[in-house]
Amino acid sequence: MRIENMSYHAVIASPVGLLGLAEHDAQLVLLEFLPPPAPLLAATSPLLVEATRQLACYFQNPLFVFDLPWALSVSAHQHKVLAAIAAIPVGNVQTYAEISKCVQSSPRAVGGACGKNPLPLFIPCHRVVAAKGLGGFNAGRSGVDWLPIKRWLLNHEQANYG
Repeated sequence: MRIENMSYHAVIASPVGLLGLAEHDAQLVLLEFLPPPAPLLAATSPLLVEATRQLACYFQNPLFVFDLPWALSVSAHQHKVLAAIAAIPVGNVQTYAEISKCVQSSPRAVGGACGKNPLPLFIPCHRVVAAKGLGGFNAGRSGVDWLPIKRWLLNHEQANYG
C-alpha cells in the first residue's frame, strides 16, 4: 500500500488512530500515524504480526517493553537524540533543552530530530516536551495536528500532560 509517497506493509487500527508500518530485511523501519481515511492492511509477515501484537500490548499496558528488531536510517546526530529519547522511562518526560545538553546540541536541533523519528512509540518522542508546555509532535508530517495523540500517549503513560 502507498500513502503520501510512503510504502506501508501493514496499516493497523489503534486507540490513537491508524498506524502505518514498514519493514526491510526483517527489521522494522517505519511507524507513521496516518490521517483518515486510510484503508487497513493486515500484517502478514512474522515481524509485522509481532509488531501489531506488541503495539496492542502497549496500548493495554503502557509499561509493556517493546522487543522488536529495527533499523534506523538516520544521521549520527539523530541517532544520538533518538538514543537519549529511548532512555526516557515510561511516565516521565524530558524537555528539548535537557536532551540537547545530553547530546551536546541545540533544543531546536533536538526538536528537528524528534520530528523525523521514523519509529515513534517504539522510540517514544512523545516524552519530549517544551520547557513551557507540550511542544510539537510528528513535525511536518501531513499537515495534521498530531498533538492530541501526544496528549493521549502521555496521559496513557501517566505523565499527566493535559
